[in-house]
Amino acid sequence: MGQRSVGGVTDEGVVDRDATLAAIDIGTNSIHLVVARVAPNDRFEVVAREREMVRLGSGPGDMKRLAPDAIDRGIAALRHMRRVAEAESASIRAVATSAVREAENHDDFVRRAREEAGVEVEVISGVEEARLIHLGVLQAVPVFDRRLMLVDIGGGSTELLVGERGEVLASRSLKLGAIRMSARFFGGEVVHPAAVGSCRKFVRSVLAPFVPEVQRLGFDVLIGSSGTILALASMVAAARSDPNPITLNNFELTRDELDEVVGHLAKAGSVEKRRRLPGLDPRRADIILGGAIVLEQVMHTYGATRLVVSENALREGVLLDTVQRSHGGTLHHLRDLSRASVVHLMEQCDERPDHSREIARLALELFDATASVHRLDDGSRDYLEAAALLANVGLFISHAKHHLHTYYVIRNSEHLTGFTDREIEIIAQVARYHRKSAPKPEHEAFARLWRNDQTLVRALAGLLRIAIGLDRSYERRVATVRARDDGKLVQIELVPTGDADITLELYAADARKQLLEEVLDRQITIT
Repeated sequence: MGQRSVGGVTDEGVVDRDATLAAIDIGTNSIHLVVARVAPNDRFEVVAREREMVRLGSGPGDMKRLAPDAIDRGIAALRHMRRVAEAESASIRAVATSAVREAENHDDFVRRAREEAGVEVEVISGVEEARLIHLGVLQAVPVFDRRLMLVDIGGGSTELLVGERGEVLASRSLKLGAIRMSARFFGGEVVHPAAVGSCRKFVRSVLAPFVPEVQRLGFDVLIGSSGTILALASMVAAARSDPNPITLNNFELTRDELDEVVGHLAKAGSVEKRRRLPGLDPRRADIILGGAIVLEQVMHTYGATRLVVSENALREGVLLDTVQRSHGGTLHHLRDLSRASVVHLMEQCDERPDHSREIARLALELFDATASVHRLDDGSRDYLEAAALLANVGLFISHAKHHLHTYYVIRNSEHLTGFTDREIEIIAQVARYHRKSAPKPEHEAFARLWRNDQTLVRALAGLLRIAIGLDRSYERRVATVRARDDGKLVQIELVPTGDADITLELYAADARKQLLEEVLDRQITIT
């Protein structure tokens, strides 16, 4: 997780129920900060909000790279927001979405955020972004007991999700952001007569593959969040000649009203004319048409006639997730949501899931038995369990070099939820190094890790390698693992299941101990 200050956080990393937390959402268009105190039942009392429109995704090349001036603006905004959070003695968690996620030079942004702004940034996947937005929305809109469809239109991507009672049933992250669509179809000062039709066709084509799943699941209510949707809701409110509402939370608009607003935006013809439209924030005039067409086509494509607006979105979801992670992280098991997604991927791709479950059991026993030596935390234990369960998913592609295929499957899976991008990378690398060569500086993905994460991957991979040896016969012959450390030697003791012969397991584990010996700086004996 991201940076935390000492205020409201215990030495074990657990968030106190009366803590003050700060969530920073680093989007393609804007960077948002919300600072809140944790109230009973995981509710929040907001004490500060900040928003800076930095346009991280405004550079050329369909967001392939973050422009130097955009990075400068982003770092300056983060520096300011850190000061605001510190003034409230708040611990900070920052997440970055589409613009940073897609940029080839996102490592530069993350590094500068850490070194210059003092903020640790998590780059999250689109699926994880949708899950966190869902958490935030459920705190603002009373739809927990109804099946909902969520649409969040950011600058670079649109997140879609179908959920019920807090559970994610299906989700997609699509490259249909307001900035992205506006740059592609409405880049000039004046709108080309054919551009609106071309944009609509393109958006429909991207939305279409999700239609069968939405139709199969169905939904009772469409919820919309994000700045684009709030801006469109303001325009609908203005068209009704209503006074400016104090809040747009739970504001409801119809598809016909949205169609009318989109028509006005398209007819305006130029950015300057759109700036004068009633209810529209002039700062959004250059990107609102692209975002409006995305929402228009979402409602038409998925058959929604009404939309309910949520002012809560990603940052509020991050606040709740931070508390849930903290209190769940003190337990010796993966968070329920995360573990369910790991098990699902394993069962989809692993030829022998029972063997992988046994490896995970042995790996965790080994982790616990050697805890006084490696001194890793519970979060690291979660990563080890996930990597052990997923170590053989690469067999789905090929038996040859399946450890390399395992890395690819984990890294590119859309099914892993509840993890940050960094966490997925660590899990993928631990699983990748469960066999064959140990991690090396010349391995490109390993070299990109921060030094502390490189050490962590080596330690967990060392534990996993031995655990795999402990079920070499695939017959669960090892009942229990114990360990003793005298400062120079770690003695790992295996207790057989009944009168089982564990000669093969002893040999296989001993052959796989070198990496862990190097990490622990101890000789290891296995008896």
